Amino acid sequence: MVPDVPSNGPLHVEAVFALSDRQELVPLVLNAGATVADALQASGFQHKFPDTDFENLQSGIWGRIVSLNQRLQEGDRVEFYRALERDPREARRELAHAQRFGSSS
Repeated sequence: MVPDVPSNGPLHVEAVFALSDRQELVPLVLNAGATVADALQASGFQHKFPDTDFENLQSGIWGRIVSLNQRLQEGDRVEFYRALERDPREARRELAHAQRFGSSS
């Protein structure tokens, strides 16, 4: 765990965005005081995935939801969460039903 000590040096973080079929992980070096929004801009995700509205996606650091103005610390993993294509609970119900009663296809 990285101590909560302010640093004047560069921050080494990584930004992550996952699609259903692949994950993009971009190592970044940002200035001290950088925010999640700064990491998003530096990651280039908005250009790589122009159909995704990153400004309105939830973002997190190591799985904890944070806002775009959250300041980063050395070693943070900044994650951008896309909307799920299917509700996982409904998918499990459908799978259980298919296994129990046989597939209808």
